[in-house]
Amino acid sequence: MAHTFQQEYMQMPPLTRAYTTACVITTIAVQLEVITPFQIYFNPDLIFSRYQVWRLITNFLYFGPIGFNFLFNVIFTYRYCRMLEEGSFRGKAADFFFMFLFGGTLMIIVALFVNLVFLGSAFTIMFVYVWSRRNPYVRMNFFGLLNFQAPYLPWVLLAFSLLLGNSVIVDLMGIAIGHIYYFLEDVFPLQEGGFRILRTPRILKFLLESPPEDPNYNPLPEERPGGFNWGEGRQAGDQNADQEN
Repeated sequence: MAHTFQQEYMQMPPLTRAYTTACVITTIAVQLEVITPFQIYFNPDLIFSRYQVWRLITNFLYFGPIGFNFLFNVIFTYRYCRMLEEGSFRGKAADFFFMFLFGGTLMIIVALFVNLVFLGSAFTIMFVYVWSRRNPYVRMNFFGLLNFQAPYLPWVLLAFSLLLGNSVIVDLMGIAIGHIYYFLEDVFPLQEGGFRILRTPRILKFLLESPPEDPNYNPLPEERPGGFNWGEGRQAGDQNADQEN
């Protein structure tokens, strides 16, 4: 079993592996009281007056104490971050990292005006939103209760958060910023007179772009979104791999 886990872990694409690992390690460190949430939450005063710049990153790495909410966020982050990286961002690690930077920067700007201290859940919803818009014909099944097409998934998750008594501000932020990225990257450039606004810096391409991938590598199939029956789906009819973008 340990060997299987190690194989699965090493097969994860690099950015997904790095981000989910950082989230898990941060949570375990808090659980073991190596650090406290007060040392890593988003606090503009401490960032700008005491130069605690690590808070710009660490606030994205903590989903709360180990429990249902933590597992829910980690699983969804792993699934949809991985499917994006192995799907529409396959071979485009620099572009995917730039999406991290773009989304994270906008979330930090919003958090300056809204009382939010941890933004990891918004990141999760952003991944889900972008994936759902790029795979609009995938049929979803949520907890075996709801059947719907992928673009409705972020809104189903928002309603689920509301039922759990969580604040929906974070979910709305993730949806809004996911939509901004999707519009600027996938919609506006294709419109009449449109052009590409988001351009990945060359330095990121130099640092992150890798040689051609192993053609025998079998990526996680995009027709199994959600996992654990928390958004499991199948392609509808003849709409298959053509719907990646």
